[in-house]
Amino acid sequence: MVTRYTAKMINQEETAKEIMYGEREIKEGVLICFPNPKPTRDYEILIEFPEFTCKCPFSGYPDFANLKLIYQPNKNIIELKAIKLYFNSFRDTKISHEEVANKIIDDLVFASNPSWMQLEADFNPRGNVHTIIRVCHGKRNDI
Repeated sequence: MVTRYTAKMINQEETAKEIMYGEREIKEGVLICFPNPKPTRDYEILIEFPEFTCKCPFSGYPDFANLKLIYQPNKNIIELKAIKLYFNSFRDTKISHEEVANKIIDDLVFASNPSWMQLEADFNPRGNVHTIIRVCHGKRNDI
């Protein structure tokens, strides 16, 4: 039994050195858009990402947030797997709440050129402080 456990531990160590397929997908990910199927209609898309993580630039501790993206597309729609991989790419990045919220909306606007977009980054409380960052681009149309 000890031999099996030791052999298993060696395999885990070898596996830990390899890049896992999910890590590779995140590293190689790009924001992909596809044509809006109804560009003549005003409508909104809401995407929630409840497991966003990045790191505090001062302590290195992880910060967790629920991201809520609402946008009115213009000619392009952001592909869901691409946005998931993009959000996951911040997992090991040391970045402030304010900077990450602004960077995300800047990158998404650049990739998709929406009519209107809003990102709400609702960070879990740390040190008895709860932070919500809202950033916006464009003018929201009535729907």
